[in-house]
Order: sequence, then structure tokens, then C-alpha cells
Amino acid sequence: MSKRTYLIVIAFFSIYIFWGSTYLWNKIAVTELPPFMLASMRFSSAGLIIFVIARSIGISLKISKKEFLNCLLAGFLFLGYGNGVFVWALKYVDSSFGALLASIQPLVILALMRLWHRKAIKVKSMIGIALGMIGMYLLVSQNGLQTQEGSTLGIIMIFTCILSWSIGSLFVAQASMPKNFFITTGYQMILAGIMLALGSLFMGESWIHPVDWTLKTQLSVLALILFGSIAAFTSFNYLLKEVSTEKVSTSAYVNPIVAILLGWYFLDEVITVQTSIAAVILLAGVYFINSAKKGKKYT
Repeated sequence: MSKRTYLIVIAFFSIYIFWGSTYLWNKIAVTELPPFMLASMRFSSAGLIIFVIARSIGISLKISKKEFLNCLLAGFLFLGYGNGVFVWALKYVDSSFGALLASIQPLVILALMRLWHRKAIKVKSMIGIALGMIGMYLLVSQNGLQTQEGSTLGIIMIFTCILSWSIGSLFVAQASMPKNFFITTGYQMILAGIMLALGSLFMGESWIHPVDWTLKTQLSVLALILFGSIAAFTSFNYLLKEVSTEKVSTSAYVNPIVAILLGWYFLDEVITVQTSIAAVILLAGVYFINSAKKGKKYT
């Protein structure tokens, strides 16, 4: 197995498992910490660690003005809005439910690609879209969910985050970014951390010193920084340049399953029969969409 193939395998493991776990870690932390403060501290800390590591091994932090602006936009789409608002929404929905909603990202990416390239949608893709719509209806129409305070607003905001992340995925795949993926990740996280800190101040959040957090929250934030941010997001940026955007979005197959199992085991989140059926239909839809597409880049 070549070095490139080895790196791609590790990167996919990272975005599959580590990102699937972030729903649990975020849900634990956001029950104690303000959401935008949490996201800001997570990404600022991860970005600083990346820069320290990069400088210690002799990697230059210098990037062009165009690369900086592209990192700024990507940082906003992925992390500032796409993740920051998602974490806020987890105050109102279960972590497993949020992960299932996020699984429609391949459908959104497909729609955006079709609008951009103006190509006809294949039969398999149409089947995938239909299954996705049915699964999403089953997921959000549950009676228990409708009675939860703030759940409707949380769902709407998660949908906007999915759109933001999908646009960011297509943008980064074509944009001029720093050649070193570690540096790309560092800049996006530092810039997003600043944006989220400003958002936190605007929202009037009260910042809580880390020494005052519970041990469970401290461990969750540490995991978010090291695994969910540094490892997974670096892998994500790497894969966007090495394989097709559609293949990267296949993390939507695995992330919800990981999130559902962890939410059930650690948070006692209820997995209803309707949720299970919706999950199967949604993931079947994602499968049909990805099996119908052939990107320009291959592993």
C-alpha cells in the first residue's frame, strides 16, 4: 500500500469515527457551557496547537493574501457558522438526532452541484433524493420531538448549518488554499475561533473558566480539540484535495451510526422505532446518491 493510500485510509477513519463522536462530546459540553464560547475555545485552542507544532517542525506559516481570504471564508462556512450554530442547536435536540439530520449533507451537495453544473440528475440520484425526503419526514414528524421546547428552531438552524457546510465543501475543493493541509486547518480554526468569540460577545454569553468545568466537560472539550478538530478537520481538508467531494461526504453513512450508539450508551438517548426506520431510509438515500455519482478524483 502506497503512502498516499495509507494516508487516505487514516483520514477516512478520522472523519468517520472521530467526527461521529463529536456529537456526543458537544452535547456533554454544551449542557454546561455557552455554545459559542465552547466552539470558540475549541477551535482557537486547536488552531494555536497546530501553529505551535508546525513551527516546531519547521513548517512556515506564511500564506498569500488570496489563501488567507479563502481560509477566512472556509472557516466561516465550516466552523464559524456551520459548527458554531450546530452546537447551539444541540441544546434543543439529541446528539443522535442532530447527527441524523446532518446525514442529508450528500443530498444538499448533489443539489448544489446540479445547480452549479446544470447537469441532469441520474435515476439513482432521484431515488436517493426521494428516500432522503421520506426519511427526513419520518425523523422530524415524531410526536415526542414536537413537544420538546425549542426543537423546531433547533432543526431549522441545523438545516442552515448543513447548507453552509455543503457550500464550504464545494468551495474548498476548488479554492486556492495553503499547500500544507495542517496550515490550512490552523488558519481556518484560528479565524473561526475569533469569529465565534465575537459572536459569543454579541450574544451576551458568560464565559466560564476551564478550572470551573466538571471533569466530564473538561474531557469532552479536550477530545473535541485533539480528535474532533486537529485530527478530523485536518483529515477533512486533506481528503477534499485528494478524492472527490462526494466520497468525502460518505462520512454521512458512518457518523450518525457512531453518534446514535454513543448517545444511547452514554447519554441514555432513546432510539425509537420511527427513528430507526428513518435512519435506515436516510442512509439508503445517501447510498443511492453516492453510487450514482462519479467524481473527477478517485482514491
